[in-house]
Amino acid sequence: MAAIVPRQPEARLVETRQRGWVDPYAGLKAFDFARQAPSPEISAYVDHFWVVTWTDLAEPYEQRIVSHPTVNMTITHDFHRVAGVIKGGFSYTMRGSGRVLGTRFRPGGFRPFLGGPASQLTGRFAEIGEMHGAAGATLVERVLAEPDTRAAIALVEAFLLGLGPQRDPLVEEVAALVKLVERDVSVTRVDALAAASGRSVRSLQRLFRDYVGIGPKWVIRRFRLHEAAERIYQGLDLATLASELGYTDQAHLTRDFTAAVGMSPASYARLRSRT
Repeated sequence: MAAIVPRQPEARLVETRQRGWVDPYAGLKAFDFARQAPSPEISAYVDHFWVVTWTDLAEPYEQRIVSHPTVNMTITHDFHRVAGVIKGGFSYTMRGSGRVLGTRFRPGGFRPFLGGPASQLTGRFAEIGEMHGAAGATLVERVLAEPDTRAAIALVEAFLLGLGPQRDPLVEEVAALVKLVERDVSVTRVDALAAASGRSVRSLQRLFRDYVGIGPKWVIRRFRLHEAAERIYQGLDLATLASELGYTDQAHLTRDFTAAVGMSPASYARLRSRT
């Protein structure tokens, strides 16, 4: 697993790859997106902070997302919630001007804050104030009132550290396995991932449901769909892609892709002509 490089106080927010965004290039014409690495103190749990800002939109813009196997905490004027792993896609419509501040936890990284299996959050949105009481409600108020993004991120970090999470070696194991699936497109089967982990298939399934919130088969398929979306956008032949990503045939990939993205691979490929 790649080492996390601690951010320096003067470091700026940096742009990042937008895997999981539907039609990402159109989105970047409507809003600005950046992320910031966490401080060393919280990096055992948080992958990064992400920020979306938009100004004076002439028309509402809807950004659709094909989700990742992670928990996110998001604060904006429209909502302030913790989202478990979302099996399907979801979207957010931006109007006028605004900002979304998100905290993307490492796979398994929210487990120490939850005090129970991550699967209890899967497919759910929980209000921060409901999960963390008055302290959570105060965090939301302070973040919304803070115009400086870096200062707002510091508020979130201080809040999370104040919850007193305990280091858990299983978080490290899970995060490394999920990263392996994300980076290695040859990992297309649960038994292969189990062999790489040194666990049985059943043990791996229990670990993922407890810490990630969903089973390893879903995680593998979701990352392969992210890969498919990127390559389809670039014009790769669908039959070749299906074979490379471990699908039984082109029709199987088409069904999975359409269900997750909300349009067929052919329709998605046509989006490229708009860039």
